[in-house]
Amino acid sequence: MAQIVSPSLLSANFGNLQEDLKMINSSKADWLHIDIMDGVFVPNLSFGPPVLKYVAELCNKPLDVHLMVVNPMNYLQAMKDINARIMNIHYEACTHLHRAVTQIKEAGMMAGVTLNPSTPVCLLKDIIGELDLVLLMSVNPGFGGQKFIPHTVDKVRELRELIDTAGSKALIEVDGGVNATTGALLAQAGSNALVAGNAVFKDPDPHAVISALSAL
Repeated sequence: MAQIVSPSLLSANFGNLQEDLKMINSSKADWLHIDIMDGVFVPNLSFGPPVLKYVAELCNKPLDVHLMVVNPMNYLQAMKDINARIMNIHYEACTHLHRAVTQIKEAGMMAGVTLNPSTPVCLLKDIIGELDLVLLMSVNPGFGGQKFIPHTVDKVRELRELIDTAGSKALIEVDGGVNATTGALLAQAGSNALVAGNAVFKDPDPHAVISALSAL
């Protein structure tokens, strides 16, 4: 099964962002992954509304937004305003997850729930049927360029079993340390979508990398 490829904007060259977005537009990338960080849920800060608006205007790929923030639902209207395709919120940051997922879907977006590396898949059992996507972090969130956590492959298998058993249509996305080698392992385990940052933007031929990941 071909993989959906969602290059991570966090690894782009912000001194020449327009050119990197042109590259994404002309590539076989399916989505553009955007990490929103608040400096609280994770140590770093990333993009604010002005940058998001600029990216949304220049990018012709669906926006796959990952909110690494303590109050993700405060961003609901902002995500709707930029026509985000997917709004990913962290399980660890949401006390009322079912309500949040319902509100995201009512706003016309795909509802995604993200799990940190230490958060078990089984915690999604009661809501898996409501989800459009589950994002598994294969690094600890907040920094680009980290080493892939091998146990993620087992989590993908476990999540695939949970989804299939429940009859859910949720996609499995993986973010962190994804390259041709780790991507192949994830695809074999049952992933549907791969987020790749450095593997794409730091390679001299990013189009080829995206095409190779898509073919996994």
